[in-house]
Amino acid sequence: MFKQSRRKIVASIMAILVFLWAGTLCVIYGSSYLEVSRKNREMLSRHVELYKLPENASPAKSDGMPRSDGAPDIPGRGFDEGENKPGPTLPHFEDTPAFQLSTFYSVAVSDSGTILSTANPKPTVHSSESLEEMALSIIENGQAAGVQNHLIYRTAQKGDYVLVAFMDNTIVQESMTTLFRYTLIFGGLAILALFFLAVYLAKKIVEPLEESYQRQKQFISDAGHELKTPVSVIGTNAELLSREVGDNLWLSNIQYENKRMGALITQLLELARMEYAAPPMEPVDFSRLVAGEALPFESLMFEHGLTFFCDIAKDVSVYGNSTQLKQIVAILLDNALQHCSFGKEVALALRKDAYCSAILTVCNDGEPIPLSQQEQIFERFYRRDPARTGETSHYGLGLAIAKAITLSHDGGIGVHCHDGKITFTVRLPLFIRRHPSS
Repeated sequence: MFKQSRRKIVASIMAILVFLWAGTLCVIYGSSYLEVSRKNREMLSRHVELYKLPENASPAKSDGMPRSDGAPDIPGRGFDEGENKPGPTLPHFEDTPAFQLSTFYSVAVSDSGTILSTANPKPTVHSSESLEEMALSIIENGQAAGVQNHLIYRTAQKGDYVLVAFMDNTIVQESMTTLFRYTLIFGGLAILALFFLAVYLAKKIVEPLEESYQRQKQFISDAGHELKTPVSVIGTNAELLSREVGDNLWLSNIQYENKRMGALITQLLELARMEYAAPPMEPVDFSRLVAGEALPFESLMFEHGLTFFCDIAKDVSVYGNSTQLKQIVAILLDNALQHCSFGKEVALALRKDAYCSAILTVCNDGEPIPLSQQEQIFERFYRRDPARTGETSHYGLGLAIAKAITLSHDGGIGVHCHDGKITFTVRLPLFIRRHPSS
């Protein structure tokens, strides 16, 4: 129980941390990348605005460098505009170190598709032929802007020719990739360190509750042992007194309540022992155990006017404590016996499922259990009808004991109501016998 609580606390803390880390990473990386990309596009747009076709450019191919330090071809014109349509004036980047250190490539293409000029300041990175092929492809596809081969590009109509300008984006992309990679590495290490911190904090949070729970169980165990002696003395003295005085109403009441008190103490001690100490385990023929435990209930069912059905699969083995497993069967059958009306049916079944589990079910006719109470019925001293408290020798501990036994065997127990049937289901791991290979 406390292990599950610690796991939930750790899972909650880690989910919040991972969510915050991922959100922060996305915001920082996304905003940085968008900001850098925006500035690069603005610098490329400024380069397009400042571009002038070299004076010696002709319809033949030219590798002359464009003059980008002079006045704009048409002051104030933006790119992707009509020949005489004014556009917004872009910021003056040409005096900034970022603009001066950036690498620009330009290809001027006449309206007839002839290369007029190609500016390639670093031919070792991109050849003039590859730039011209990209420029012609971009013009043919009618693309105004985009990214290709780590180059961002812009097109602009410059009088009687089209300019395709490129800006090398390799450094930016590698820088952002490096930033993302190291952020992931250091973030992952930080998450790992925080995981161990979360485990430590979860242990410290649950530790007081676990200590309190252990003290409570120890108190129940100690109190039970201390109460057994006076209950036994009262029972013995009441028995001796009844032999002397004969039948007596008050003495009978004392004996009845003393028996009830003894039964309650016994159940409390059993529950405390199951939750406090691990029982000895061994391979158990569960099919045989269930059949043997169901046999005495046949006569009890008959006396109460109930029809009892058994469907027990053979060769179902589990690894557990046979005494406690018998208690589970007895508790579920006794529970069905107490809550099934005259003339109704009780069915016991044992089978295997496809998930290597033994499935024990006890089904009886009865009033459906509300969904809000289906978990509460496995709690100590819980009764569906508080008005019936004290009428029988049942104290609401049977199903709590069955749950404790099931959990100690790494299994689970639950209840399901459907069509006037109440079905309790116990799931236990199968014991698979491994035959030595010959």
